Amino acid sequence: MPAPAQRPVVVIGAGMGGLAAAMLLAAAGHRVIVVEAGDGPGGKMRVVETSGQRFDAGPTVMTMKWVFDNLLARCGTRLEDEITLNRCDLLARHYWDRGESLDLFADVRESRRAIAEFAGKPDADGFQRFVEDSARIFTLLKDSFIDATRPNPASLSLRIGLRRPGSLLALKPFSTLWSALGGYFSDPRLRQLFGRYATYCGSSPFLAPATLMLVAHVEQAGVWRVEGGMNALARGLADLAIRLGVEVHYGARVRKICRDNSGKAVSGVMTDDERHIDAQAVVYNGDVAALPRLLGPSIPSSSGQRPKERSLSALVACSMGVPRGVPLAHHTVFFSDNYHSEFGAIFGRQMPPRDPTVYVCAQDRDASGKLHAGHAHGASERLYCLMNLPADGDRRRYDESELERCLTSMDRRLAANGLTILRDANAQVVTAPDKFESLYPGSGGALYGMASHGWAASFNRPGCRGPIKGLYLAGGSVHPGPGVPMAALSGKLAADQLMADMGSTNLPRLVAITGGTQMAPARAGATPSP
Repeated sequence: MPAPAQRPVVVIGAGMGGLAAAMLLAAAGHRVIVVEAGDGPGGKMRVVETSGQRFDAGPTVMTMKWVFDNLLARCGTRLEDEITLNRCDLLARHYWDRGESLDLFADVRESRRAIAEFAGKPDADGFQRFVEDSARIFTLLKDSFIDATRPNPASLSLRIGLRRPGSLLALKPFSTLWSALGGYFSDPRLRQLFGRYATYCGSSPFLAPATLMLVAHVEQAGVWRVEGGMNALARGLADLAIRLGVEVHYGARVRKICRDNSGKAVSGVMTDDERHIDAQAVVYNGDVAALPRLLGPSIPSSSGQRPKERSLSALVACSMGVPRGVPLAHHTVFFSDNYHSEFGAIFGRQMPPRDPTVYVCAQDRDASGKLHAGHAHGASERLYCLMNLPADGDRRRYDESELERCLTSMDRRLAANGLTILRDANAQVVTAPDKFESLYPGSGGALYGMASHGWAASFNRPGCRGPIKGLYLAGGSVHPGPGVPMAALSGKLAADQLMADMGSTNLPRLVAITGGTQMAPARAGATPSP
């Protein structure tokens, strides 16, 4: 058996959190093995194929670029050297009934002008205050909560400063996002638009805290499209991890996290094909609700077992199609007539809404909606359509008739807002909550872990330490929460905690990385490559 210092760290899952942890651990000199059930990296940042085309079928946008800048700097490279990014000037286009529309821009002045034309000067002034307050909330929480180990309410207050009660009150901790928006906007359409930020973490705007206003600042700070699709980000990070020495195994599902003789610490993992991988530590990048399956029933689930605590799931339909009617941007949202009814159905009755809000990602268009070079106007293009659904994939089977009802309700809403899509229904790839449950066991199809409902919800997410020694947690179901950059931060927090527990550090020195000599941490016992 290898000496303890030579035993690897096993990372379960090559999603954002797992890749981030693996890269940092390898850069610090640890031997790292990544075991991924899928046939490639990305986790929820998945790809599907139909009609000979590849579609992003998960997240479609990148924000908080600073997370990846910091992560890759610690690995001796730059994000721009690994992938190609295009910053979006137009953030999203929004439609309501009868084709009423509003574009939001990266430039606050442009958005304010558009809102003034759409809803009047008082709401444009409200938008300016909203932007300023969202920036204040983000600044307060960035280092004290988002990019920090999981606090409790008392420790967060200490981090912000007990002598700054005004700052604590600025977080609006006991207001819902929906109620807070009423202080900025009189037009209900604008409350609906900005209330949608709650869905970015799988929650209802009527139950989520007002702190989610910070999403407005996150978007204003920069939204990027990744050339080649969002999965290209995962592939780029996986390639970097391999260059740093990480051993990656795809198509290998972990059946069990093994414990030592005491039962109180990890000893390795067992895959479905009965392969045992010895480990000094394990980073689990999966939904925490699945931990009892991997550790045994003596370990309680941390979250997500009660259906009403789960975040949103979705129906995602990817197909080639020809859009007719109102013009699409890369990101376009078609709002329902009644937001209360929509979220009441999903979270209150655990039922698909009859009138859903629909998000469309036109993947062959740039941010403003211009078709990519060589793509003829009026030709079939890649369209990704999403509606929110309850996370009931372990209790409801979405058979052909159920899927047809959902797809019909989506098309009805698109048509009411001015869009029809001529698509080949036989070549459409549809993913519903039951499929998401099979892809991410234990989740019920929830795409964001537990819902962020109530002021204490963010404190209820597990931190990076698991329930037994040597087990660390990463991914969107743990602190700091869901989303591509947040999942990456969770992996960073897990890796840093693991290294702190082992007494190792991440100290850089010059080594050669494919593509040129870069600043990168040397592996323990290794000499710089030529």
